[in-house]
Amino acid sequence: MTTGTGQQARAPQQAAQSARTMRADARRNYDRLLAEARSAFAEHGTGASLEDVARRAGVGIGTLYRHFPNRHALMSAVWKDAVCDLLARSHALLDDPQPCSALVAWLRAIITHAGEYRGLSSALMSASHDDTSALAQCSLPMREAGAALLLRAQEAGTVRPDVSIGDLLQLTNAISLAAEETPDDPELADRLLTLTLRGLKADGG
Repeated sequence: MTTGTGQQARAPQQAAQSARTMRADARRNYDRLLAEARSAFAEHGTGASLEDVARRAGVGIGTLYRHFPNRHALMSAVWKDAVCDLLARSHALLDDPQPCSALVAWLRAIITHAGEYRGLSSALMSASHDDTSALAQCSLPMREAGAALLLRAQEAGTVRPDVSIGDLLQLTNAISLAAEETPDDPELADRLLTLTLRGLKADGG
């Protein structure tokens, strides 16, 4: 009787321990998959084989899909760190005494981050019109951050009032995509960004 009671008392503890172990294993798998995805995307672009990512992480493709239901979900997880950096940068730039320069610096940072993975800019552009895409989860905080910087520049009279953050982010992604397609011209992104900004200025100059 006592033995049975002891076993019953230990059962929930063992179940809880097993659950914790499973969660730890799942977390390790997640972290390995994310690390290998970053490596594969940097080397082969975001179109890299997901089967190869799973193999390099030491898990089956089913495990990958349990964590990341589709390619955009995996891309969103990979892009998350860059988004966090960009959001932190945007908050810091809100104190910049030159609002237009602050906006430009942030847009340039987006281009730099997006350029780390070939194919990301194109995916971000398409995701901006698809609320069901996992990549769209990054869009709202980025839009809010960019809108705050844009508003400061507009209130300072240095950027036209009819410019929207949505259009500006699309232009930024398009510049990043153009730079990606022209790797032998490292100055292209800056030139295109400069041309874009000329059209944004309130005086048109």
